Amino acid sequence: MSLTGNKKSTEKESLDELEKVEIELLLEGIYRYYGFDFRNYVSASIRRRIWYRIQTERLKNVSSLQEKVLHDPCVMARLLSDFSIHVSEMFRDPYFFKSFRENVVPLLKELPFVRIWHAGCSTGEEVYSMAIILKEEGLYHKTKIYATDMNEDLLKKAKEGVYPLDKMQAYDDNYLKAGGMKELSEFFDICQDKAIFHPVLTRNVVFAQHNLATDHSFNEFHVIICRNVMIYFDRVLQNRVHRLFYESLSMSGILGLGNKEDISFNNYSHCYEAFNQEHKIYRKVK
Repeated sequence: MSLTGNKKSTEKESLDELEKVEIELLLEGIYRYYGFDFRNYVSASIRRRIWYRIQTERLKNVSSLQEKVLHDPCVMARLLSDFSIHVSEMFRDPYFFKSFRENVVPLLKELPFVRIWHAGCSTGEEVYSMAIILKEEGLYHKTKIYATDMNEDLLKKAKEGVYPLDKMQAYDDNYLKAGGMKELSEFFDICQDKAIFHPVLTRNVVFAQHNLATDHSFNEFHVIICRNVMIYFDRVLQNRVHRLFYESLSMSGILGLGNKEDISFNNYSHCYEAFNQEHKIYRKVK
């Protein structure tokens, strides 16, 4: 390699290292000033979201974004939205919900009262999915669902239960594959191009802000659902969240993960048995 090539390679490595330091300082500043902890998110994912915000705000580098974030709460709110996980749909991975209906619901019917935690609920589609299953199975009246997310704007949308009407056909297909007993349209009203889900579905739902990276257990649950959230966390944060879930689950409680996640390789994997390995449903046994 030529001297020019060596020089360019060295310069790139130096810039990469500088950017790494800038990102660490940005995330540390966000944690210390706003209390949101993204320091153990997967670096490649967090870097993409940071640069999206840099380009959208027409800034030059990570340090310039840090200055804006720390001095302008509106920029912080936009960056928080970038960091939040928005991917959700009703009865996502419908056979997970079908397995839940067929295998977990019979266990819940034996309990006098049921507490379910949807952690990282985003805009709430899976919360409404669970509420519909519980209504159809005659369990809703004795269930309290806690739907949490770190992003208050997403929680507001979840509480409203208003979704684009053009998504309902796909959601209806998911609902039927998940063992739906009616038509999904029986659970919502139509207003122009929106589907508005019936308020009865949130009568027993508590929407609350909760940060998996920093907050603690707030109740004991029979079921915890956290699907395709921890794929954005590094191993340290995954273990932190698994400890939180372990401490929050009652004995024989059910943990439901996403299809891209697994109970293996964390400090609490030996405390669970696979209740349905294919659909990532586990039961706490010790």
